[in-house]
Amino acid sequence: MIDQRVVTLAKTLLHHSVQLKKGERVLITSPLTARPLIKALIEEAYAMDAYPYVNLYDDEINRYLYTGYEAEQLETSMQWDLKRVKEVDAYISISSSENDAELSDVPGEKFRLRGEYFKPVQKVIINDRKWVLLNYPTQGLAQKAKMSYEAFTNFLLDVCNVDYEKMDQAQQPLKELMERTDRVRIVSPGTDLTFSIKGIPAVKCAGENNIPDGEVFTAPVKDSVNGTITYNTPCPYRGTVFNNVSLTFKDGKIVEATADNSDKINEIFETDEGARFVGEFAIGVNPMILHPMGDILFDEKIAGSIHFTPGEAYEDADNGNRSSVHWDMVLIQRPEYGGGELYFDDVLVRKDGLFVLPELEGLNPQHLK
Repeated sequence: MIDQRVVTLAKTLLHHSVQLKKGERVLITSPLTARPLIKALIEEAYAMDAYPYVNLYDDEINRYLYTGYEAEQLETSMQWDLKRVKEVDAYISISSSENDAELSDVPGEKFRLRGEYFKPVQKVIINDRKWVLLNYPTQGLAQKAKMSYEAFTNFLLDVCNVDYEKMDQAQQPLKELMERTDRVRIVSPGTDLTFSIKGIPAVKCAGENNIPDGEVFTAPVKDSVNGTITYNTPCPYRGTVFNNVSLTFKDGKIVEATADNSDKINEIFETDEGARFVGEFAIGVNPMILHPMGDILFDEKIAGSIHFTPGEAYEDADNGNRSSVHWDMVLIQRPEYGGGELYFDDVLVRKDGLFVLPELEGLNPQHLK
């Protein structure tokens, strides 16, 4: 018997997120650990007279593949995946990792090589297909969240099944305000950062592309970022978790990066030219996610947070930055994390994680729960 909350999640993914229609094809990419959700998705897709396809993977096997990747091999693999995503209408990517450090000893050059070759696949998925990403509970994720497996499963399913239609409506005034804004200033302990978002669209995220969801994002004008930002949450990337990350910018470029592993973080920022510029600025609003767990699909949605992302910009909020890196890093501004202020054109918009403008108060946690 499949948990009814898993069935509800499958319905949300197919009906709300990718809006699957009769006769359409949906590709589900997942490890086998998410078996209950895969089964629920298949059953619901068939009930909709749609066609589900499943591609299973395993992180341990992928580690063996990654360590030996060569250009010719990646070209072949990319062409296979490209053909597959071009022949479906929707794409659901499920992550269900038992060990998020499984790939930590893969050489950075292999990540870079794979990222470059698979850009055409990612471009089709992100820009030309209906798509959504999500996590499914595992013992490893529960341990990372410092929760029992049962408690974490309950937490994840509750978070994933919030009222996304209500959230979408509440996000509209923030989207409109961001699209009228030129200058942004972020102030928190160790942080005083300014940049422009003038002329770049703002995009609402309420369960369409991520589950769980809850953010509105745009991008800074590429050369406008100046100042320092100090992140107060763990910053996982390529199997390594960085802490106490602080980035200093001059005219858009990261000119200094420090962390508990400064050598490795700077190695990542040398991946390509775009890795030292920022491709996304976003505001998190999910009322059910309050604390970091080292998993970015959750952490970037934390109520009262922002994330400021070195690397590739999304085409629907494009500042022109291109990179094989897209690294979401999160700063929480609620009082228990040191507080902070967010200003748009010198007007205080949010203080200590709560919106202070009347038109935005619907995004505060008590109104979205």
